[in-house]
Amino acid sequence: MSNTPLPADSTIGSGSPPSSVSFGEAFLFWLKLGFISFGGPAGQIAIMHQELVERRRWISERRFLHALNYCMVLPGPEAQQLATYIGWMMHKTRGGIVAGVLFVLPSLLVLIGLSWIYVAFGDMPLVSGLFYGIKPAVTAIVAQAAHRIGSRALKNNTLWAIAAASFIAIFALDVPFPIIVAGAACIGYVGGKLSPQSFKTGGAQHESDKSYGPAFIDDHTPTPDHALFSWIRLLKVLIIGLLLWLMPMALMTAHYGWDHTLTQMGWFFTKAALLTFGGAYAVLPYVYQGAVEHFGWLNATQMIDGLALGETTPGPLIMVVAFVGFVGGYIKALFGPESLFLAGAVAATVVTWFTFLPSFVFILTGGPLVETTHNNLKFTAPLTAITAAVVGVILNLALFFGYHVLWPNGLQGGFDPVAALIATAAGIALLRYKINVIHVIAACALLGLLIRSF
Repeated sequence: MSNTPLPADSTIGSGSPPSSVSFGEAFLFWLKLGFISFGGPAGQIAIMHQELVERRRWISERRFLHALNYCMVLPGPEAQQLATYIGWMMHKTRGGIVAGVLFVLPSLLVLIGLSWIYVAFGDMPLVSGLFYGIKPAVTAIVAQAAHRIGSRALKNNTLWAIAAASFIAIFALDVPFPIIVAGAACIGYVGGKLSPQSFKTGGAQHESDKSYGPAFIDDHTPTPDHALFSWIRLLKVLIIGLLLWLMPMALMTAHYGWDHTLTQMGWFFTKAALLTFGGAYAVLPYVYQGAVEHFGWLNATQMIDGLALGETTPGPLIMVVAFVGFVGGYIKALFGPESLFLAGAVAATVVTWFTFLPSFVFILTGGPLVETTHNNLKFTAPLTAITAAVVGVILNLALFFGYHVLWPNGLQGGFDPVAALIATAAGIALLRYKINVIHVIAACALLGLLIRSF
């Protein structure tokens, strides 16, 4: 995943851990990670594991997994939160902020550029042909995500039942996703006490006995002073986080009004950041409901296209919200017809700010508490149940995308057999032959371009 040469003191399995990790060395790594973090959360977490646990040995396997457990139970992008957590553990608050920001910033800049090309030139045969092939591939990718997470998480009949109930709740009963998550967490909490064996598998919370040699932050390394719990520090972070949310929200409300698009984007994506769990695939139905159906910032086809762009750029997949913001700001011409790009770029930045700000607050406030909860089932059992519920939600999302791709004009508009063939081929490539997502998208894009050219 990375061709970075090994530091002299970081050979796998050597007898001594790195003596120190400078802030500059960490900064360069987090900057590099922001540009190479393809493959969704699973790929991004794998890159960090390979680099930080196996090669550089900045953190031990158990400490890495324990931090990941906490990040997975939080709303928001777990890979970005994990980077923030490790950066905070190594270099205090500034380390966490740098790690988290650099994980997102390259993706934001790339997506602003790609979103502009999409909305400004999307009707050109070249662009429309590429997206004709990409959209079926995205449908297959979402289905693969359901299969991948399900195969890891659904280890017994109890977890299968939770996943099935989650699917029925969101597909047939239209139950809001936050309610599904809350219900699953309650089931996990109670089930962890009544039947602990049923909730010790699934998710990422299992501990590993692997060791890659002593680490800079090892299994038994004392918790550093800045990571010890303090009510004063907790209150300080909460106040600063609240001010960082309140100031831009107050300025937009005062200048534009509460009903203005930018203000509503800030408020909506604050709720999305706080109320949605389970990663980007689980968040998307909530974003679709608000951005497409309620506010009309973009349409269903554009939402699918945005996910396609998100899959092909580095950074967390939830960065698709930047695409939503850009398209909404551009189409609404927030600053007049002469400043369409500026409107889109500002809207994308506003959306990204309000989506990711809670993640930093969660890590900087909750991290000291997490350092005291190693191997505690009452914290991990709800995660297991939530992970199982997310499988059902992602399956619902795959069906949603499949409908819009295979019946692009509705049931009355007819079935698209070519799109079905592309989706099937992409699914086989992903599930049967384990081909990289980026390669599948590139091949399908080329195939779509060829089909639309004849």
